[in-house]
Amino acid sequence: MSTDEPAKGGAAGPAKGSAEGPQKTPEPSGVDLARVALRAAKEQARARGDAAQQKKQARRGGLRSGARADGRDPLPLGSAINRLITERGWETPAAVGGVMGRWPQIVGDDLAKHCVPQKYDEDERVLTVQCDSTAWATQLRLMAPQLVARLNEDLGHGTVRLIKVLGPGGPPRRFGPLRAPGSTGPGDTYG
Repeated sequence: MSTDEPAKGGAAGPAKGSAEGPQKTPEPSGVDLARVALRAAKEQARARGDAAQQKKQARRGGLRSGARADGRDPLPLGSAINRLITERGWETPAAVGGVMGRWPQIVGDDLAKHCVPQKYDEDERVLTVQCDSTAWATQLRLMAPQLVARLNEDLGHGTVRLIKVLGPGGPPRRFGPLRAPGSTGPGDTYG
């Protein structure tokens, strides 16, 4: 045996990862170098192909829909409207608008003939209803708590907080020589 043998694989040699210095990664050579070059060439070809595809689509008039569904496909009208309502945050106004369309079913035919919903204030949660006579306005004011409960049952809790009842509107005010000073016109007699 020679004296060099203990230094080759024994404990006398420096251990890997010791404090003598950082370990260097071996440089790629041979097959590894060929793999790295091939990977880089494939990525460049893919990038050129994507750019060519986009340029070709731009010449044809834009992107086209393929076999799979995407955001550009046509939607049924109901689905498109529901999506628009959700995106814009119009759920409550749309629901109240539906109530205005179904007013006779909600309040009954007799009351619906004489009282018509006018508007809904979303911030105050107030539904304004106009009646054609003071008698029907009084009737609606008496029924308002039950009507608010019924509307909230249909629309969701707290959607309508108050029903504002308006009396009948008088004829348009006319100014002329027969007008009494200080009079508010036909509105004087309505409550």
